[in-house]
Amino acid sequence: MTEKKFRLPLAVFTLTFVLLAFVQLMIPRPMILAERFINGGGWAEILLISIYGAFVIYKMQDPVNVPKWRKITWTIFSIVFFTQLFIGLVGYDKFLMTGKLHLPIPMMIIGGPLYRGQLSVMTILFISTVVLTGPAWCSQLCYFGAFDNIASGGKTSREILKYKGAIKSTILLLVITMALVLRWLNVPGIISTYIALAFGITGIIIMILFSMKSKKMVHCVMYCPVGTVVNLFKHINPFRMYIDKSCTLCMNCTKFCKYDALNPIDIKNSKPSITCTLCGDCLAGCHHNSIKYKYFSLRPELARNLYLILTISLHASCIALARI
Repeated sequence: MTEKKFRLPLAVFTLTFVLLAFVQLMIPRPMILAERFINGGGWAEILLISIYGAFVIYKMQDPVNVPKWRKITWTIFSIVFFTQLFIGLVGYDKFLMTGKLHLPIPMMIIGGPLYRGQLSVMTILFISTVVLTGPAWCSQLCYFGAFDNIASGGKTSREILKYKGAIKSTILLLVITMALVLRWLNVPGIISTYIALAFGITGIIIMILFSMKSKKMVHCVMYCPVGTVVNLFKHINPFRMYIDKSCTLCMNCTKFCKYDALNPIDIKNSKPSITCTLCGDCLAGCHHNSIKYKYFSLRPELARNLYLILTISLHASCIALARI
């Protein structure tokens, strides 16, 4: 039994180390932060980050621990990201990924390339994570979403977020249209930046006014256009969640879902709604083990283990690369 508990940590350690080693060896400009200060220091950082990933999955093997540790690790991710951004802003450009500053608002992942007419590193990273792990971006990898998770507090309410589909779609359409119009009118970058900044500040206000009140992640579920894109395209990845026939309709899982994906109608339909991010928090609230992961024909336990390995390895790797 003890050996079994260390299989997943070993897998995450190995995968994280391999991913970061590839970055260390194949990209000319040092992407691992320690390498920018000490020749060979990147390898020490890679080792530490890989150990961190192994520790995280060790703690999250038990579904009961997932809500607590996902919140801790996601918060760590955002703290690392914004701390390095702040240090970069005050003049230490080694803490910036490319040495150039980009606005750290998720909307820019969509709006930025449309306005500039070219993809960014962050956009490519975002697309890659959706292909590999579906919606994990919205539950472990978004530097902004962690704050909405904190704002929504502990166990959520059973309040249903009304009109979320229409609101989400409208905001995404507005962002795409605005980016294209700004490009077509050749609006100066500084003005476009102020518009994007206003969009980000509005998102923070939504977290304070609505997420804190409803105990659900209103910003991520209804306002963020990146979240909407994830909802629409997450099924290019084969990971799924479903509710089997052992479900007693006790509805206890709804208290653990901050993404408004487990309302009574969703549970009766035997699957979470489109806003589900596969975060796994709901498993902690299901006393009948009725909520399961699916990946082709793998057994549910193996499907969940594979999802944890991939998402936590990406989470750990992104911490090492969590810079603008």
